[in-house]
Amino acid sequence: MVAVATRHADAIDIKFLVEDHPVWIALPHPAWVEYRKRTARSITDPLAIQIAGHYLKSAIETGSYEHGREMYTLTVNETLEHTNDVLKEIGAPQDALVKTA
Repeated sequence: MVAVATRHADAIDIKFLVEDHPVWIALPHPAWVEYRKRTARSITDPLAIQIAGHYLKSAIETGSYEHGREMYTLTVNETLEHTNDVLKEIGAPQDALVKTA
């Protein structure tokens, strides 16, 4: 589920269910702007879902997922790094990738 956050106006929240508990991944709006500036491309809704899912999967795999925590907020750089990871996995062209700090 993709939605503009009602708690504030600076993120897109994506909801997942983990063991029947809601987990929200907040992707900051400025990441969309920065990605567009660096690549002349857009982060689509399906790509945003994949980015958030990639973050959640890596949090679970690395042990940084905290059972019971409902909200995770990414920085612009974290969002761009996960965007690159997703795009590499799906074989996107090099000009779709961004250089991250």
